[in-house]
Amino acid sequence: MSVQLQDYAEDALLRDGRSIRLRAIHADDKDRLAAHFHHLGLESVRFRFLGMKKDLTPAELAYFTEMDFADHVGLAATRVHEGQEEFIGVGRYIRSSSGGGRSAEFALAVTDPWQGHGVGTLLMEHLARIATRRGIERFEADILGGNTKMLDMLASLGFLVQEPSRDGVIRAWFPIEPTADIVRASDARAWRASAESVRAILHPRSVAVIGASRQAGTLGAALIANLVRHGFKGEIHPVNPKAGLIDGRPAFPSVAAIGRPVDLGIIAVPAPAVESALEDCAAAGARGVVVISSGFAELSEAGRAAQLRLRERARAEGLRLVGPNCMGVINTDPEVSLDATFAPAFPLPGNVGMLSQSGALGVVILDHARTLGIGISSFVSVGNKADVSGNDLLAYWKDDPRTSVIALYLESFGNPRRFARLAPVVARRKPIVAVKAGRSAAGTRAAASHSAALACLDVAVDALFEQAGVIRTETLEDMFDVVSLLATQPVPRGRRVGVVTNAGGPGILLADACEAGGLALPELDPGTVSALRALLPAQAGLKNPVDMIASASPAQYEEAIAAVGADPGVDSVVVLFVPPVVTSASEIGAAIARGAGQVPAEKPVLTVFLSSKGAPDVLATGARGRLPSFSFPENAARALAAAEKYGRWRARPAGKVMRLDPEARASVRQVVDLSMQGRTEPFWLDAVACDALLSAAGIDVAPSRVVAPCAAADAAAEMGFPLVAKAMATGLVHKSEAGGVVLGLETAEDVRAAVTRLETRLAASGRSLEGVLLQRQVAAGLEALVGVVTDATFGPLVVCGLDGVQVELLGDAAFRLPPVSDTDASEMLAALRLGALLDGYRGSPPADRGALVTLVQRVSALVEVVPELREMDLNPVKVLAPGEGVKVVDARVRLGPAPLETT
Repeated sequence: MSVQLQDYAEDALLRDGRSIRLRAIHADDKDRLAAHFHHLGLESVRFRFLGMKKDLTPAELAYFTEMDFADHVGLAATRVHEGQEEFIGVGRYIRSSSGGGRSAEFALAVTDPWQGHGVGTLLMEHLARIATRRGIERFEADILGGNTKMLDMLASLGFLVQEPSRDGVIRAWFPIEPTADIVRASDARAWRASAESVRAILHPRSVAVIGASRQAGTLGAALIANLVRHGFKGEIHPVNPKAGLIDGRPAFPSVAAIGRPVDLGIIAVPAPAVESALEDCAAAGARGVVVISSGFAELSEAGRAAQLRLRERARAEGLRLVGPNCMGVINTDPEVSLDATFAPAFPLPGNVGMLSQSGALGVVILDHARTLGIGISSFVSVGNKADVSGNDLLAYWKDDPRTSVIALYLESFGNPRRFARLAPVVARRKPIVAVKAGRSAAGTRAAASHSAALACLDVAVDALFEQAGVIRTETLEDMFDVVSLLATQPVPRGRRVGVVTNAGGPGILLADACEAGGLALPELDPGTVSALRALLPAQAGLKNPVDMIASASPAQYEEAIAAVGADPGVDSVVVLFVPPVVTSASEIGAAIARGAGQVPAEKPVLTVFLSSKGAPDVLATGARGRLPSFSFPENAARALAAAEKYGRWRARPAGKVMRLDPEARASVRQVVDLSMQGRTEPFWLDAVACDALLSAAGIDVAPSRVVAPCAAADAAAEMGFPLVAKAMATGLVHKSEAGGVVLGLETAEDVRAAVTRLETRLAASGRSLEGVLLQRQVAAGLEALVGVVTDATFGPLVVCGLDGVQVELLGDAAFRLPPVSDTDASEMLAALRLGALLDGYRGSPPADRGALVTLVQRVSALVEVVPELREMDLNPVKVLAPGEGVKVVDARVRLGPAPLETT
């Protein structure tokens, strides 16, 4: 593995949001382990050792610290106390020699003051995760019957104790496979901890501003001024060793000198002084810091190293850190009223949680939100994201009662796989709207497989957002449009849009934009048309869009909106207004607000005011509250289309994830472990191992045999015809492009001729024919590609496309992050432009769509079992007639040492 277990170190959050570190135990940890033992209570010692002990012997200390990390793995939960690292919990497992090495004895011990905070749970989760990667399937332990904390913890993890008590000792064993229930429980615990850690930052009772200043125009002055001006409900402590009073408040030379509890430190000092300021905050008991200061990873490699040290120091001290190089944080809750930023304007209170990775854009975002009347629940500028990230904030906003819509401006991902698990859970309840910068930066790379050639970073982002139900917008303007809609209106239940306008041209533009976005303008119900005919002049257009003509009065607007909104064939209403000379915009606005109040509550109402003056304030006076208003018809259509697509995602079934059964997992791991022996660099599996791996995973591969060129004809006679001959040579990846495939071999003589042809073709490219793969020819079926490619940021991606070489030529492929559910896989096929071929197109025979969905899922399941999988190319896959399945006729699999993924 590229990350050795001896170097294992991961930061984790306890239930209350405090940070600890989990790391491998080393040979030089004997003193720390001995001290940990002496901090255990008598009962904890008895539970751990099934009896009383006064000390660990030198032999025990050596055994517990000098492990091999192959069959004996020990982890310590650590924190820094008074400048020294100390153990607060220890966990280990030792592989058993019986049962084929598939089980292991485990043990845990947590010091009494830290019990009940989740330390043991975290140790157990990490040990189980490591063990499953090493082929261990279950943990075993002797547990005293009175050790209810241990038994309760196992139950909370989802593990099932299998053996009853005897003589007061429970011989417990339980499977450690990360089932869906176990993963969900683990995620839920991690998200709660993240939320608590963010809550400590956004709900402080006291704030210290390190770098506070009396000099106008400085960040230190602006931070103090904003905290005071916008009514922070807690205590404000300026910290500046050279000032006596700042903004009428006593200034302190250090945070420690305040002499009172400090929950949050806002640091705005030069970069070299930030680490010292952070340590000062930690010594005063702060739970979090917001580092405004720049000069870190955004500046240089030296700055990146300094930022890494800062993060390490924060985590060692148990702090959460926002930034550095950020604008700060805001909580508009009237009970808090926290403005810990240098922004010139405080946002309106509201229901939108907002994240900006860019500090400069954060100022613009807040200003624009206020201009549009979008209310903010909380705002966080994460800057360089050294610690607190979008995942932490999603976890907080997930259950925040003041937040119903989430808006993200992102430039990078820290842990996209965690995002992929968390975002769908949040999006089922609250829409997430995101602008991800950097589409054009998705570069190309030399690829050794067709699957890799199709992938790029932006493809991964799109796949992640599609899968997670995140609404991705192209621009900040579009993000604000969608947020403005979803913050004030319900999610549309369907695609059908009713339009009311006083000008035909804008109505046509809206109709075109709706159609382009997948929306429809249906014919109105006859009853609706009759009501409109009685209301409007003869010149009015009563079809959808309803053109009331320029002379439309406020009363006609109000009643037409109510009539169209009540139509049973309409899911959303868009109202357009072009200011004519004869009508007041404010009067029309008030009428629109009244009309919208009569539209059923489940139907969103949008407005478009085509005026340089914008929408009148009276749009917020109706029963529905503020109505979203757009400058142009296209903006409204794009926002509504995005919201409708999100509604469809939210209404779809979550889907089921396929997992390989234990026997299949064991067979797959046997092939991989054998192939990986002695390997330290990525490599391609040979044809025999490749077929064995796929077969072990339950993937149907066309029968084949690898033979020496001279033995090909005799082997062919034994296999039967028709056959395909494929060249085997060092460095040959794309056989077809090198002329290394000969089809339609019906006799032994055909095979001999094919071997000669392959030798000649390879010689022309400077290669020698080392072997021949003879494979049963599968003539029928639609060709497909299913594969895996690993992105440096996102990890493995599952890819699917149709029609052989057309996949690359047209770029017609769909991607998802594993695990891929049956719903995900079906959506992948539905997204393909050539997807209609599966159902038969213009007389072509249909293919087995269900079998292809299953294959995509099975490949995803294989990825979950084989973290060493770097690339896979099943191309072509023959998709046979409905009910006949799929068959892989060519496969490439690349393995490489895999890091331990822990979170």
